[in-house]
This record gives sequence, C-alpha cells and structure tokens, in this order.
Amino acid sequence: MTIGIVKGTYVATQKNDRLHNKKILIVQPITPTGKSSGREILAVDVVDAGVGDKVLLMSEGTSARQILTDDKIPVHTVIVGVIDDIDVVV
Repeated sequence: MTIGIVKGTYVATQKNDRLHNKKILIVQPITPTGKSSGREILAVDVVDAGVGDKVLLMSEGTSARQILTDDKIPVHTVIVGVIDDIDVVV
C-alpha cells in the first residue's frame, strides 16, 4: 500500500467498457512525512476522494480487481481510503 495526495481528475472520452462509471484520479505518491515519492499515477476511486485529499492506495493488480469485484477490469491501482491524519513516531 502507498500514501498519496490527489492532484486532479482524469477525464477520457474513450474508456474500456469496464471502466465506465468509474472515477479516475491523478495521485502523487508521498512519504509519511509528506514528501513526494515518485511519479504521479492514475487510480480508480472507490471512496469518493477529492483533490487535495491524502489517500491510501492499493497498487497490486489482483487485489485492486478484487476490490472492484471484476476479475477482468484493466486496473492496477485503487484508492481504498481517505487519510485524516498521519502521526510519524521516530
């Protein structure tokens, strides 16, 4: 699992049929302290996250497809939670 911040919404005029009615968001992975960690990724949103929200990402294809209950959906990453706060203990 990965932590990220939602940066925007991805809009496509043509989608795979299995992705219709699915919201796709652009997410910047971050470290627990809030620093950017890698390139932005696209993720299917199942928790109604919005721009600026910190989110928890499931980035394993099979697990992501199980969350969406569709074994044939072409998805790698799913937003599975909105994070209210992160406490880092050192």
